[in-house]
Amino acid sequence: VEGCGKSTQTRALVDWLRLRGHTVTLTREPGGTEVGERCRDILLDTGHAGMRPGTELFLYLASRAEHVAKVIVPRLEAGEVVISDRYGDASVAYQGGGRGLGHKLVDELNQVATGGVKPDVTFLLDLDPEVGLDRLVRGRGEHARVCIEGEVLEFHKRVREAYLECAAREPDRFVVLDASRSPEKIEARITAEVEKLLSDVR
Repeated sequence: VEGCGKSTQTRALVDWLRLRGHTVTLTREPGGTEVGERCRDILLDTGHAGMRPGTELFLYLASRAEHVAKVIVPRLEAGEVVISDRYGDASVAYQGGGRGLGHKLVDELNQVATGGVKPDVTFLLDLDPEVGLDRLVRGRGEHARVCIEGEVLEFHKRVREAYLECAAREPDRFVVLDASRSPEKIEARITAEVEKLLSDVR
């Protein structure tokens, strides 16, 4: 959810992996490719606020399809570790839950966009939306419509609930972390989980 410290933890994980000799690609959604960045510009443009939920979803899916085909799959095939700042579950949470499109529809469309490519592990930094939004306000001074930060509180509550439902449906893939804890404790848990995952595939 917004303000959970996701970007901080993503950078820390990338640094930790590189220090251990792994070649790592860090990418983000929406974005990561020329088409994806164009989609991102449209999605984050305040002039497009109020677009239809389906339109928003298809822009995210278009970005994701390019992202998987041109970045994620080639880097995985080259033996790299790929870390994505958000992926398909974000659409399930934001458009499926927040916008009310439902997880089944979004799951089906994600399958088409990704060709079935899923993360080995997904870290969900769980946080009360009020706390997360307060962090953003204190950190930035105002609400910009970046990654849907300008939405009402009830929207963010639906997003959080949808994320937790994703985790409940796929407990073997998700690691749910309490994002109210210190960044150091969260980082330690993430790296421990990744270390275990890497040792299993050696």
